[in-house]
Amino acid sequence: MGKQCNRRWAFTLSNAGARYFEDRANLSQLNELNWGAIQTHRWSGNGIDPSIKEGKQAEFLIEQEFPWHLIERIGVRSRTTYQRAMDILSLQEHRPKVEIKPDWYY
Repeated sequence: MGKQCNRRWAFTLSNAGARYFEDRANLSQLNELNWGAIQTHRWSGNGIDPSIKEGKQAEFLIEQEFPWHLIERIGVRSRTTYQRAMDILSLQEHRPKVEIKPDWYY
């Protein structure tokens, strides 16, 4: 994706805004992400290991800007937001699929 658009990219193992984050730029290192933390809906509070919150904050970063034409799908939480997205996209040449995906939110 980054190479396709001639952009540098990386992913972090935690919050990229933290002073101590680790980053990677090789897809073979995706296994270093804490996928359990990324997929969880409960990532803080009593009884939750702090490493879960750290892993949940992993980020994918791309240099400068993410090319709009590479967006394939947009997930929204509600019917209202779905309609707003569809209205905005109707003015665009590139129109990614829009889906109501409340399970993407927590």
